[in-house]
Amino acid sequence: MRILILGYGKMGKAIEEVAEERGHVIAHKININNTSALKFIDKGDIDVAFEFTQPDAAIENIRFCLDHGIPVVCGTTGWLDHRAEVEQLCLSKKGSLIYSSNFSLGVNLFFALNRALARLMRPYAGYSPQITEIHHTEKKDQPSGTAITLANDLISASENLRKWVNKPSDQSGDLPVISIREAGEPGTHVVCYKSVIDEIEIRHKAFSRTGFALGALLAGEWIIGKNGIFGMEDFMKID
Repeated sequence: MRILILGYGKMGKAIEEVAEERGHVIAHKININNTSALKFIDKGDIDVAFEFTQPDAAIENIRFCLDHGIPVVCGTTGWLDHRAEVEQLCLSKKGSLIYSSNFSLGVNLFFALNRALARLMRPYAGYSPQITEIHHTEKKDQPSGTAITLANDLISASENLRKWVNKPSDQSGDLPVISIREAGEPGTHVVCYKSVIDEIEIRHKAFSRTGFALGALLAGEWIIGKNGIFGMEDFMKID
């Protein structure tokens, strides 16, 4: 397939590397230095776009793709306050959008594991949950989109939690999400349930960005020819 990369940072470059290994062609690469080139590209020359930029650019990039009939794989986080608007545009244009806070196959299995564990822990109020996420120092959003997904899924399964907070907290109804930034860290997420007598912990640790890029490429291959709004759970067929 012929690919448009929107955002040529670390993830864009990882997608390029994995895409070429899989025999795909990078037709265009758009970054902060050549955004004006986007309006001149041949839309018919693109099979799918990969959008990994910043929250303030993501909505316009997605809109461009939907306006021009280009399926889009979006991994940018931090723009979901406008999600309803974007989804309505996608439906009105009969477009194709797959969004995930994390495209790693392992992380999406971890999401399913988190939901299953949260359901199991629901009757046991003596356990207090906490999420910890560790990322590289260049990551701007805090907490990570992956941690927010974990937190929202956990809260949905809980009878006692009302909201997540990005700090330690012992307030009733709060789910603490702790963010740590360390140089060179691709991404680690830990969900821990602690009681006065023991603790239960699940963890996902990425070794590189390759897993994220591969998952995104597989999702891009899958979405071509489909119409609608999708997540990785649709592609991977997991609950």
